Amino acid sequence: MLKITPEELKVITRYIHEISGIHLDAGKKYLLETRLSSIAEELGCSNYMELYQKAKRDARRQIQQQIIDAISTNETLFFRDEGPFKLLQYKILPELIDARTPKSSFMKTPIRIWSAASSTGQELYSIAIVIRELVGNDISKFNFKLLGTDISDSAVAQASRGRYNKFEIERGLPRDKLNRYFTLRGGFWQVKDELRAMVHFRKLNLMLPFSGLGKFDIVFCRNVAIYFTMEDRKKLFNKIADILEPDGYLVIGSTESLTGICSRFKPKRHLRSIFYQLQ
Repeated sequence: MLKITPEELKVITRYIHEISGIHLDAGKKYLLETRLSSIAEELGCSNYMELYQKAKRDARRQIQQQIIDAISTNETLFFRDEGPFKLLQYKILPELIDARTPKSSFMKTPIRIWSAASSTGQELYSIAIVIRELVGNDISKFNFKLLGTDISDSAVAQASRGRYNKFEIERGLPRDKLNRYFTLRGGFWQVKDELRAMVHFRKLNLMLPFSGLGKFDIVFCRNVAIYFTMEDRKKLFNKIADILEPDGYLVIGSTESLTGICSRFKPKRHLRSIFYQLQ
């Protein structure tokens, strides 16, 4: 495995922050070596400075994307932490449905949901399952639009395919939901069309402007800001405040807090879960 020097460590961590917002300190030396050494060797680089220079010269940004895919943590599972999904089912969605249902029975109820760091898609598909379980046969009365974004091309590609192996499926997905919403094909579990039709995935760097995203009723931004500096966290949640509907809901990680980060949000509690709404 290719070793990284202290000077290379400074250059590479600064570069990773520039292209992804991910902040890595000197303690991540081994992580960088384990995740980037194979890329460097594949490209014929004898050290990490060469890798950096090749990435900077690559007009197609393919090396940059390889580095992002290697560094970004795509640790996820279906119904992760469970609490936010119960919050969604028993509190957030019923309130939004009441607030958004039009007086005319000919109009569909519009609800837009964004999974801001969707990784390989498990979170957004879990949200789609909650919706299907809640509204049942009345799904045609609604216009649900679910967007999942991630900085990793490979993660977005897998999420869009909606195909998972046995290990991925067994992490958090109850058997009854597996049988109802997935089909076994060639050793992989494929999300059924009724769920895939509800979701859309695209690449997005959370450090860049949210141009063209529109407004959302619900934003899930869980366990991604922990990899950012305090300054970048403040920028991120202020941008989320800008695209959240006035009565919308923000759900963050169970160990995260917006205290001292974004005063535009106020925390609210339902049962054991905390969510945020605009002040």
